[in-house]
Amino acid sequence: MSKLKWISDEALETVVQFLLTKAKEAHVEGEEKFGKNVIDPFSALFTMSGFNLDFQTWLKAEFTRQSQKSLQNHIGSFHQDILGSVCDWEDLGTGKIVDLVSKKNKIIAEIKNKHNTISGGKLSDLYHSLDSLVMPKSSIYKGFTAYYVAIIPKNKNRYNKSFTPSDKGKGARCPNNPLIREIDGASFYDLVTAEKDSLQKLYNILPLFIEDCTNGSYVFNEFHKLQEFFSDAFENLG
Repeated sequence: MSKLKWISDEALETVVQFLLTKAKEAHVEGEEKFGKNVIDPFSALFTMSGFNLDFQTWLKAEFTRQSQKSLQNHIGSFHQDILGSVCDWEDLGTGKIVDLVSKKNKIIAEIKNKHNTISGGKLSDLYHSLDSLVMPKSSIYKGFTAYYVAIIPKNKNRYNKSFTPSDKGKGARCPNNPLIREIDGASFYDLVTAEKDSLQKLYNILPLFIEDCTNGSYVFNEFHKLQEFFSDAFENLG
């Protein structure tokens, strides 16, 4: 029996392995490009003195920061891959007009990893893009509900509400449309999987898959400390 009811262990392992591979690639790429990237010497000067860091400690932190920035681009795809593996859901891949679709449930979704992935001025563009998919009679998604999903919300409050961002070009908010909504990641996971607290359950079992995929070379002995970050990002789900 799979560790989670809504995704097979094989599918989850594939997604985890892919992201670990991207992490290793980001680390190697960071090493290759670190000396070539222009480093702000003023930032280095005040970071070291303000944070009381010696050069080696600062250097390691700066290398990690640059490498993590490259990896971060794949984290959103991680959630897209996971959700696209759920029965009746399809991951449309990168570069498509939307990220996820469920024809059975008549839902399409655009997945972003954090609430600030899209700048405020671009949110209205997303609204109009979703509107152009669910409203025209000629669209294959006519009558579907479109979701803008921020996996990590601005605060830990959960929401599933009409998406009405400010349209600076018109000096007003986008019209309220019941077919165009915004939702936090935890709530969307529950919607897709039809299981309560599904995102938290996923997070709690990921260390097991990471340990398996690394052949035990990395063991989360202090995972409880990382769970505190989960609690800070999401409302207490259970």
